[in-house]
Amino acid sequence: MIKVLFFAALREQLACEQLEWPYQPGMTLATLRFALQQQGESWQQALARSDLMCACNQTLCANEQPLDEGDEVAFFPPVTGG
Repeated sequence: MIKVLFFAALREQLACEQLEWPYQPGMTLATLRFALQQQGESWQQALARSDLMCACNQTLCANEQPLDEGDEVAFFPPVTGG
């Protein structure tokens, strides 16, 4: 299983803080993201954002990131600080 976390406004938009997703060999962040988008219109809109940030095991990564059984993936909008 892959543990998937959603943060900030994304969590509110999806009404979901986290979920478990079945791992499949050869899975990448892009294939996981696409599969999650199939959950419905709000998922499609939320996860299609071009500025959406992603992390795998608490390290920022790109869509090409390969995933392994037991990984933790986080999706979150860009943040600013000051």
